[in-house]
Amino acid sequence: MIRFENVTKIYSRHHFTKTVFSDLNFQINPGDSLAVCGANGAGKSTLIRLLAGIEQPSRGRVIKTMTTSWPIGYASSFDRGLTGADNVRFIARIYQYDEDQVLDYVEEFAQLGHYLHQPVSTYSAGMTARLAFGASLAIKFDCYLIDEVTAAGDARFRQKSEDALRERRENGTLVMISHDPYTLQAYCNRGAVLYGGTLAFYDSVEEACEVHNALQMRSS
Repeated sequence: MIRFENVTKIYSRHHFTKTVFSDLNFQINPGDSLAVCGANGAGKSTLIRLLAGIEQPSRGRVIKTMTTSWPIGYASSFDRGLTGADNVRFIARIYQYDEDQVLDYVEEFAQLGHYLHQPVSTYSAGMTARLAFGASLAIKFDCYLIDEVTAAGDARFRQKSEDALRERRENGTLVMISHDPYTLQAYCNRGAVLYGGTLAFYDSVEEACEVHNALQMRSS
């Protein structure tokens, strides 16, 4: 379970203050697969970071009884001066997994070839996403946080990613952000729309996507 209780998130920098969320209250239960829609700048990435525990609320609290992955997407917190392999070994040590087993899994899954042993600074955005996706799947989490990562890689990798995500969804919890409604509908069983600092939930992903599109049309 992940529960937001009166969560407000405010950023203040250089005399500029932005309230991203105000008094969010919701709960994600084991087995949920939630699609989150929202315009650019609406706070989707901030929401994912709060779910992951990377950021803390300005007010309120986030209660978690499930383990969560880091946000899996094109942005990452890898040490870009280290090789992909060294980053993976570091992750394995943090989560107390066997380093060689985790590295073998990532090497087979991410299909990075010799680049796995090159600095992450030499990677393209897609390669970084593949490394992050492979590393996250090598560690067993209760809840996986996905941010557009299924677009990375060639057709073979995308199919492998889709199969892995479906397996995780069947046995765990999934929160996904994507601009592609078909991707959201393929993986998730309910939807939410982030708009104006609030998060509204809907019984189906289709309805959430329709509401999101209508809000976008109104704003244009």
